[in-house]
Amino acid sequence: MLSICWSPKGGTGVTITAAALARHRAPRGDTILVDLAGDLAAALGSATDTPGVSDWLAHPDAPPDALRALELEVVAGLRLLPAGAAPGVAFDPERSAMLLDLCDRSADHVVVDAGRLAVESEWWPASAESVVVVRNCYLALRRLSALPERRRTVVLIEEAGRALSRRDVAGVAPGPVVAVPWDPGVARAVDAGLLASRLPRSLRNLERV
Repeated sequence: MLSICWSPKGGTGVTITAAALARHRAPRGDTILVDLAGDLAAALGSATDTPGVSDWLAHPDAPPDALRALELEVVAGLRLLPAGAAPGVAFDPERSAMLLDLCDRSADHVVVDAGRLAVESEWWPASAESVVVVRNCYLALRRLSALPERRRTVVLIEEAGRALSRRDVAGVAPGPVVAVPWDPGVARAVDAGLLASRLPRSLRNLERV
């Protein structure tokens, strides 16, 4: 199963969502977490100066099996394919599609942190689950409502005190909406390097994605 996490607006929590989603899936089968945005290794307390996916994508002659040598073990059943030394490299669509296909064929679950995007990329496999992460703010929902119609799973990072509700999000998104409460404990877990080993209780709703 291939799930691609992204957002039309920066700062919504895509990296934490992808990490938590992969962490939940690891006990159910071999899982790879792919970092296309650049922050997962730091968020998980892993090495941040290792080569990774951007290096593989930047070298057209790099063989497919070289990807496996780039993976880092996070916990039992969960491997991280880090962003590498050149995150943000201009991806070749054909090689990027090959990357996702290779990962999908080598694990039971693949979760991708695609970061901030205007819309789903054309090189994503048609079978991929699109997981869009938003907050219940007007600017995020405005961008979400402007996207071409497509079934998506929406992860709503629900902030208290906002005028817009889960119902407002469901009104602009045709797919299921999974609400996750905003929790300062998540930032503390990242600061302490405990996100991978001790997932905050507030992220449990992501088991439903």
